Amino acid sequence: MIVKKQLSTLKAYSPGKTIDEVKRQYGLTKIVKLASNENPFGSSPKVGEALAELPGKLALYPDGAAYALRQKTAGHLGVQPEQLLFGSGLDEVIQMVSRALLEKGTNVVMAKPTFSQYRHHAIIENAELREVPLKDGVHDLEAMLAQVDENTRIAWICNPNNPTGTYVSKEEVQSFAARVPKTTLVIVDEAYFEYASAPDYASALELLPDYENLMVMRTFSKAYGIAALRMGYAVAHADLIGQLEVARLPFNTSAAAQVAALAALEDQQFLQNCVAANQEGLQQYYDFCEKHGLKYYPSQGNFIFMEVGKPGDEVFQQLLQKGYIVRSGGGLGLPEGIRITVGSKEENEEIIAVLEQVVQETKETAL
Repeated sequence: MIVKKQLSTLKAYSPGKTIDEVKRQYGLTKIVKLASNENPFGSSPKVGEALAELPGKLALYPDGAAYALRQKTAGHLGVQPEQLLFGSGLDEVIQMVSRALLEKGTNVVMAKPTFSQYRHHAIIENAELREVPLKDGVHDLEAMLAQVDENTRIAWICNPNNPTGTYVSKEEVQSFAARVPKTTLVIVDEAYFEYASAPDYASALELLPDYENLMVMRTFSKAYGIAALRMGYAVAHADLIGQLEVARLPFNTSAAAQVAALAALEDQQFLQNCVAANQEGLQQYYDFCEKHGLKYYPSQGNFIFMEVGKPGDEVFQQLLQKGYIVRSGGGLGLPEGIRITVGSKEENEEIIAVLEQVVQETKETAL
């Protein structure tokens, strides 16, 4: 069979080894997974209660319009229901938008490195990639602006950025959006919005009334802790969302994901508890890095990127053999470091103790 030639340049997304795989391979009984930026505290108890009511309804198709979730989310955000587009995780939303806007002769502008799916779907749709290196780990919006032209259909801003956890301010986003052509959709991916705490960080949602070519993306996979059920969404001008709905598959979000997201939204106290614990966890890693003079990026997400003195692939392997799964920067565009999801206080203490050994061994080898 003949498929699009550009697919031959891509690899299918690899989520890495499963916990059971690592147990079998290294003969371990305990594995701590800190690789995928999942919420170590799970989801609100209200989510489980809501899902318990589903078994008798499994033979029915879900509400394709996600009416109840649409109304609840719109109220939570202070937008109109018609401004929302729901998908099976942000991955599907990214796919829908890319499919609707991109084709040969168009281009996308993004940072490098940033979330891989922006690039992946641009290539599938045969659009030109214009990747702009991060500046000190942060989006270089001025350099990105210089790459935008009349054929730029999407400019991606991952804010906070994955994998660095860095951010740009609302004022910087506004300045960027004000200067791009009206035919360029500026998409601000705020998957980690709930975790961000910097005083000058603010959601781009506040800018939506002023820019019809602006979109904000959010997810229930991270802070809300329902990654297994897949629920993400985009917020933009109602006319644009109406056009994008054509690219959405019927019944694309499950009934389980919809009721779980509804329940998660209702428990903001659980969310705030998770955010507070994440801040404490980040401080554990900051203290470790400062103690050893290691390079790291202060993070606005639930993860931290650091360099420990040897290639990320090597550190990843050392940690894996001891039962800790992280992400090597080698596959993220930053080969000298690793990205670690912030876990519980105990999990952070445990992996930091192992990292102490890695740092000590690295120093001894250098002597």
